[in-house]
Amino acid sequence: MMVRPESGSSWKVGHTMSVDDLFAEALKTNLSDQPLMEVLVRMQSDVQAASGLDDRTYVLVRIAALAALDASAESYLVNFTIADELGVSAEDVRGVLIALAPLIGTARTVTAANRSMQAIRAA
Repeated sequence: MMVRPESGSSWKVGHTMSVDDLFAEALKTNLSDQPLMEVLVRMQSDVQAASGLDDRTYVLVRIAALAALDASAESYLVNFTIADELGVSAEDVRGVLIALAPLIGTARTVTAANRSMQAIRAA
């Protein structure tokens, strides 16, 4: 089960950490494999700033990518934890899946919905 970063981290709307920093913090908290975690954290560095997207849009794009890539429930959970803190609702995620369905197909859309539910139940 994924857990939030240690207390003292900034997790609320109006946070002082970037969303990329929040993802990095979540990875550090949830991965025990140090070399893997370090690579994944470096991959998160300054991506949102380079994209020019606001927090909400950035997280919704990440969730869309998870659906397109047939990602694991664990990947959804990390993103949903942060999405929840940013005010992204289940209806927002449903809207993303509806918008993606014609592009990624029925099978991936259904899988994404199921893995989303697995992630929510695991939280």
